[in-house]
Amino acid sequence: MIKHEDFKKEILKDPEVKTAYDELSPEYDIIQAMIDTRKSQHMTQKDLSEATGITQADISRIENGTRNPSLAMLKRLAAGMGMNLKVEFVPLQK
Repeated sequence: MIKHEDFKKEILKDPEVKTAYDELSPEYDIIQAMIDTRKSQHMTQKDLSEATGITQADISRIENGTRNPSLAMLKRLAAGMGMNLKVEFVPLQK
């Protein structure tokens, strides 16, 4: 069985796939950061829902990539996990 990282390296050799992947990278980075933070605090989606007033269904949709949260919602999620939201602009990699 092929490892995920090996598969990712192989598939990203295709320029079209790499372009699409790079375009979605910020969304996936936010999703992964949210999941990692929630889990590191031993919070379930239900716990986070109760802490933020955002429905568990919406949290699930955000985490599976079918809902794009607003900046205000990301701030509420961060606060619900005892965190501050930090957004930054970084130079493009050439």
